[in-house]
Amino acid sequence: MVKSQESGSPKNKSHNVKYFNRELSWLAFNDRVLQEALDDEVPLVERLRFLGIYSNNLDEFYRVRVANVKRMIQVEDQKVDGYKGTADELYEEIRNVVIKQQRKFEHAYASILHKLKLKGIKHYDELTVNDQQKSELKNYFFSSVIHDIVPVLIDKKMPFPRLRDKAIYLAVRMEWDYKRKARYALIEVPNLVSRFYILESEKEKGVILIDDIIRLHLADIFPIFSFDTIEAFTFKFTRDAELNLDDDVSMSFIEKMEKSIKQRKKGEPVRMVYDHRMPQDLLEMLIRSLNLTLGINTIAGGKYHNFKDFMKFPDFGNKEFVYAKYKAVDHPSFHKQHSLIKVILEKDVLLHYPYHRFDHVVDLLREAAIDPKVSSIKINIYRVAKNSQVMNALVNAVRNGKDVTVVLELQARFDEENNLSWSERMKEEGAKVLYGPEDLKIHSKLIQIKRISDKKEQLITYVGTGNFNEQSAQVYTDMGLLTVDKKIAEEVHEVFHMMEHTLHHHHFKTLIVSPVNARKKYVSLITNETKNAKKGLPAYIHMKINNLVDSQLIDKLYEASQHGVKIKLIVRGICCLVPGIKGLSQNIEVLSVVDRFLEHTRFLIFGNNNKPLYFITSGDWMERNLDKRIEVGAPVQDKLLKDQINFVFSMQWGDREKARIIDKHQKNSYKEATDSEAVIRSQVELQNYYRQLIENLDSEKSSKG
Repeated sequence: MVKSQESGSPKNKSHNVKYFNRELSWLAFNDRVLQEALDDEVPLVERLRFLGIYSNNLDEFYRVRVANVKRMIQVEDQKVDGYKGTADELYEEIRNVVIKQQRKFEHAYASILHKLKLKGIKHYDELTVNDQQKSELKNYFFSSVIHDIVPVLIDKKMPFPRLRDKAIYLAVRMEWDYKRKARYALIEVPNLVSRFYILESEKEKGVILIDDIIRLHLADIFPIFSFDTIEAFTFKFTRDAELNLDDDVSMSFIEKMEKSIKQRKKGEPVRMVYDHRMPQDLLEMLIRSLNLTLGINTIAGGKYHNFKDFMKFPDFGNKEFVYAKYKAVDHPSFHKQHSLIKVILEKDVLLHYPYHRFDHVVDLLREAAIDPKVSSIKINIYRVAKNSQVMNALVNAVRNGKDVTVVLELQARFDEENNLSWSERMKEEGAKVLYGPEDLKIHSKLIQIKRISDKKEQLITYVGTGNFNEQSAQVYTDMGLLTVDKKIAEEVHEVFHMMEHTLHHHHFKTLIVSPVNARKKYVSLITNETKNAKKGLPAYIHMKINNLVDSQLIDKLYEASQHGVKIKLIVRGICCLVPGIKGLSQNIEVLSVVDRFLEHTRFLIFGNNNKPLYFITSGDWMERNLDKRIEVGAPVQDKLLKDQINFVFSMQWGDREKARIIDKHQKNSYKEATDSEAVIRSQVELQNYYRQLIENLDSEKSSKG
């Protein structure tokens, strides 16, 4: 196995403090994604898709985090958390890390293309296609591409066109006569056709990007001009994605959101990535027109950009190029059951996606929609699929006379337009649609179904860690607790009341709710472990979260470590805690698992003197999640479900294929097996485990039948 052990993060000024800088820690996370693209044991097309994930992540990083750093630069003497330098110096270090990672990116891309060629898959461009292929591409261009191309000539007399930051652009340079005159133009690469076109004959097979198909037909796009040479070079442009909600009290929240989304499209530029071969005059024209500074917010790269599209790179029907298709299984409690509600009334169920079918959630809502005993359904939505089965099930419930309330978060970054669309649709259908407070995002994942049976109220409650999105549930690992526990149900009902009305006068004893009691509860749980350790009692903390940033909670973990609490953390993304510092964090170990599925599950285990407490939660340990969002965590009380969480944690902690060590140097070294340890790949082990449970169940029924 060839695995890159070198991180894209150089030695930096955050190494001398007790917190990692969050931006540099995030870049270290994205480097772990890049490692997957460099891993020879990952199938070739999947490696290209990891390049797409890396690229998409980096775009969002620039649109949000780097844009924030640039705003900090404008404020003199602004303190930078976890960094001893200035915001200017941090910005420069981010740039250096990205450039270093980009070299690894280009190496990975070239290596993958070479290996695909050895497997009989060629990568063609406008210079390498033969005459027969040119004829095929010409037919395709004129039938499917040219009508979506709108070239814009660049003229000093005309304002420079406004660019979209999700688009790919070709900067065109035409040159003619002895005076070497040049004319410039821009072409937005159309996104209504696939970025990839497969060229196939009896002898060979390959792919060409639409970028190169356009380059091949530049003369056809500008037929009225006479020129000696014409060239086109790719570039990508990124804007600040911050939404600034207008304070105009005469505007509704929806109107403010719609206005802000439009303003985002006019945000300040934060980055341009361009083909390093671009002629100097063309580059200078772009930089000047876009109000950029060469070498500051510009990065030279390869021929192609917007690798996000590579997440959809064709697999040519070759099973060797992709992961074996994974099919989620039933939860054993729901396997071959006609009524999910009846099962939940008898016992708690913990779903674990994508190993379990997300269809169970949709099926539960569909069942509730036609159950005569169900009177109401409440749900809060952060992100849903564009064609959402969840929302369609809720529409069905409305049409069946159920009282449906949808608390819809309009400020879900980059999903605002989709959520606005669903908001209007649900209102039209007759659902009650709420938006919550303007100054507080609602990030919890809750469902509550009210049912009346024999004049008794039954509240079927779902508390989850991930979105109600059947598409992301196929690639994100998440958990969802289904229960009729009265304490949980009553407090979830109170959370919905809080969303609808006010944050005041709400008290939670069972749930962990941000921003009401989460910080206080976590401090209390950590403090309890510290007290036990001081008394010589067993004390430990096991956590699996996405991001660990909040300095107060990190300090409490440091304090616990100093008193002997054994702390094991699995952190997928940002980790500002620095483990392994003598006298501070020597009892803290941190791993990060990056593999086929995106690790998104959040759960916590506190030793509690051998009476461990288990929780799942929607929120990370970040200031925004603790103090500025509505997040909900719930205790897991059933012994079998606790055993399930223990098993998941032990598999992940024992991973010796895809687990990286987070240490004070942020090198992203793989956790390797010792001679006495088995080589475990946790996601594969969990697939096998959940599948085996169903096979055993079927086998038992078969033997009895």
